[in-house]
Amino acid sequence: MFHISMLKKCMGDPSLFIPTKNIGIKDSLSYEEIPVQILDRQVRKLRTKEVASVKVLWKNQIVEEATWEAEEDMKKRYPHLFESGEVPN
Repeated sequence: MFHISMLKKCMGDPSLFIPTKNIGIKDSLSYEEIPVQILDRQVRKLRTKEVASVKVLWKNQIVEEATWEAEEDMKKRYPHLFESGEVPN
């Protein structure tokens, strides 16, 4: 368990401070998520058209957090994910 007395001891020791100028954080505190792999593909049939989606594994996330994205949009933004031609069916 963490006690306030421990916090006071750490804050009083200048050797435990981390210099923030070496950390690359944007002013907006955001970062870009990078797709790593296409895990699956599906086509949904609507009344007038078919919509293809791909399940995308993103960097720094586990497989259970992969998201379904429009295949057409992903091909435009990240063509390198489709270059091998091995998109799962």
